[in-house]
Parts: sequence; C-alpha cells; structure tokens
Amino acid sequence: MKPQDIENIELQYLTLDDYQELKGAMQQAYSSMPDLFWRENQIKTLIDKFPEGQVVIKINNQIAGCALSIIVDYDSIDDIHTYEDITGNYTFNTHDADKGDALYGIDVFIKPEFRGLRLGRRLYDYRKEVCEKLNLRGIAFGGRIPNFHKYSKEMTPKEYIDKVRRKEIHDPVLNFQISNDFHPVRILKGYLEGDNASGEYAVLLEWDNIYYEKPSKKAATKKKIVRLGLIQWQMRLYKDLEELMQQAEYFIDAVSGYRSDFALFPEFFNAPLMAENNHLSESEAIRELAKHTESIVQKFSEFAIAYNINIITGSMPEVKNDLLYNAGYLCKRDGSVERYEKLHVTPDEAKVWGLQGGTQLKAFDTDCGKIGILICYDSEFPELSRLLADEGMDILFIPFLTDTQNGYSRVRHCAQARAIENECYVAIAGSVGNLPKVHNMDIQFAQSMVFTPCDFSFPANGIKAEATTNTEMILIADVDIDLLRELNQHGSVNNLRDRRTDLFELRKK
Repeated sequence: MKPQDIENIELQYLTLDDYQELKGAMQQAYSSMPDLFWRENQIKTLIDKFPEGQVVIKINNQIAGCALSIIVDYDSIDDIHTYEDITGNYTFNTHDADKGDALYGIDVFIKPEFRGLRLGRRLYDYRKEVCEKLNLRGIAFGGRIPNFHKYSKEMTPKEYIDKVRRKEIHDPVLNFQISNDFHPVRILKGYLEGDNASGEYAVLLEWDNIYYEKPSKKAATKKKIVRLGLIQWQMRLYKDLEELMQQAEYFIDAVSGYRSDFALFPEFFNAPLMAENNHLSESEAIRELAKHTESIVQKFSEFAIAYNINIITGSMPEVKNDLLYNAGYLCKRDGSVERYEKLHVTPDEAKVWGLQGGTQLKAFDTDCGKIGILICYDSEFPELSRLLADEGMDILFIPFLTDTQNGYSRVRHCAQARAIENECYVAIAGSVGNLPKVHNMDIQFAQSMVFTPCDFSFPANGIKAEATTNTEMILIADVDIDLLRELNQHGSVNNLRDRRTDLFELRKK
C-alpha cells in the first residue's frame, strides 16, 4: 500500500470479532508456515487473560498487523525455554498478572502489503508503554532468524548473529529488533517446531524498562525529581562553634524551606574556627580544629532530622589513629550517618598540614537514589567517579575550597567532564571571602554550580544552574533522574555503554 492511499491508521485492542480477518492476515504474514495460525479459542483465552496485551493496527479499517503478549515471571525467561514452554503448550497458563514481572511477546506480524510503513515500530512502542505503565522489568521474546538457513552450513548461530550485528548479513527480523533497542541475550535451540528457515533456532531478545521500580514494602518511594540546595559559604570570623553552627542552621533552614532534598556545604567550611589557634603552627592549628568535628557531625545529624533534609557536610579535618584526614559526613534525614574521605590530598595540604589520603570510596544509597561524594581535588581524577558510576551513581556532589581562579577552573571543568562521561548530575559548592587571621586560608574563589550531561533533554551548555561568583548565597536546582535513564538508553552518544571493556578494565583493589 502506498502512503497516499491511507485514510486512517488506528491502534485497537483485539476482539473476537476480528478473528476471521486476523486468521487470514496471519496466513499471509507466515506464508512459509500457512498452517501455523492461532485458533479462535486461543485468541479468546489471550483476550480474557490480558486484553491490554493484544492489539491490532488497522489501516482504512483493515487489519494490517498484530501484537500478542502475556506477563510471565522473569526467572522463567532467564532459563533455556521453547515457545511451547513459555506459552504453556499454547494454553497461556504461564500468564501471571499478579506475580509476573516481564512482558513476553508471543507474536507480532505485519501483513506483506503493509510492510515498509514502519508499523512494527508502533506495535513495539505500544508494548514498551504497557511495560512502563504496569511497572514490569522489561520485554522479552524469542526472535526468529529467518535467513539463517542460507548460512547454516558455513557458520554457527552465534557467528550468524555477530555478522548481523556488524551489518555483514541482513536478517529482516533480527535487524529490526536490534534497531528497536532490543539486545540479544542467548541462543534458544529448538525454540519453534517447524521453523525451518531459522533452523528452529531463536534469539532471546530483551528490552529493559529503565523506569522499573522493584516493589518495596516501605511506605516511601524514591524521588524522580530531586531538589538540590547548594550553600556558597562566606568565610568570616566566628566567636565560637555555637555561632558557626547557628550560621550553618540558617542556611539549612533556608534550603529546606524550598523543600530541597540535599544541602551541600563546601570543603573546610569550619576553617574560621582556626583563628583562635593562629598562634600555633599550621599543622597544630588544624589538629585543634579537628577536635570540633565530632560535635559538628552530631549537630548536622540533628539538623537533618529536624529539617527533613539530607546534609552533605562538606569536609572537616579528622584525626584517626593519630593520622590527620580530610573527611566529611552524609547525614541523612532518616537519622543514619555515613562517612567519606578525601583520597587525594594536594601537595600543599600534605606539606603544610600533614594530611593523609583516605582509602574509602563508595556510592551511597539515599531516598533520592544513589549518590557519590568527592572532595575537591578528587574530582580531578576521573577513575574515582567512573567507579561510582559503575555502582549506579546518579548525582555526584563535590564540596571544594579554592583560593585562586585557576584552582577553581580545574575543579569546575573537571566536574563538568565528570557529568558528561558518567551520564550523571554533578553539584559543586565552594566558599568565598577571606580569613585574614587564619594561616594558609587567605582568600577564597568560588562559583557553585550544577552540571548536567550534554544532550537534547538537558541544557545545551551542560549547566543547569550557577551561583554568582564570589557572593554568599544559596543555589537551588531541580534534577530529573528519569532523564538520566533515557540518556543511558537513547542518548546521542552512550559514554557508559560504549566503553571498550574488551580492551581495559577499571576496578577497586
């Protein structure tokens, strides 16, 4: 049929009134196997069990194509199976709408006269919408390889599939599935009896629902739109710890007032307290500052609960086993607290303060998904954020402290690179102002920002929000986690998926 002859195209639920026309359409679509068509009682069973899964495309009120589906337990898909197994010997007693977690494609076809109009894509798009609507893990089916018989004496099914993927061989069915985001999982031998063109082989093909949420017994659900509250902290002298924490609470109150999910403080935001020990050497003064850390973390944890917000405490000096570290804490609003460390200390930090590099690197589970936290200089080492990305990180937080614009530029540009290469959001927060009465903390330069990947669903320049340079303020920004899922699957480029792991690997020791 020519496009100019089409008056209307409509996607409809399949009904028993369509059966006789459906039977004729199947016999035309499967002309090499004319006796393999669904009987009326089988179609009735499918419609009764799962009406949403059975649809037809009609052109000018004539059936042009059809898609039939059931819901099954994913574990049954994972095993080697035949078409007869998955359909329960064609009785469809394997359909389980209550406990099943995957949509299984029983059949999809387009009548020969309607091919070339991309109608198959519409049927697959509908299946994906049903899968997302019903919160199923994904779609699976056994895909025929009808051109395999031409090459069966020369190569194995695996070699055939590899050549199809490399476009060295054209297989109309498999090429179509791959172009619709389905990926081959394994070869199924003896899948469909009588499918001589495929040598009775099939390819188990799967599509993953990026929006799938595993059922939880908890009342809370993970948020999809996450609000970030960045605190661009002004360095100023404080009378004591209590006054410093009053200022911290002021900012927490402000960002929580905007219903932020996270509050991010800068690196060494508590450095003003070193003023009282300015008569000591730099290394002695910072160890005195470390004595406040436990009290600050306890207070932040209380704030997290009271203001219902997850607080990333920037960083503070901390002494462990007589060694000095640069560490921070994630104080969650559920009352739990987790620790992170600066792994790479700068030459100045090691020389002047005697700081040691930490050893802990992990992604943290939160009520807003997985996050990573890297302190300042650590953002300039791409391996760290890539390891966190491999753990499922969606948002990377970088508290920093830089005294010059060139130092800030290193952090900023590396942070933006981390957002692109790891397909995640990156939030950076720093301090501004000066501390004339604190050695080795002279003046600060900062512009807090939120970075995104660079693709059509995000800002063209990869910047979601930015603070005013060198001004005390808060920065509020919303980030959409679902956009990351879409990017992972359908981005213009796929930085994570396209890594050549056949040539290299990255792992923790």
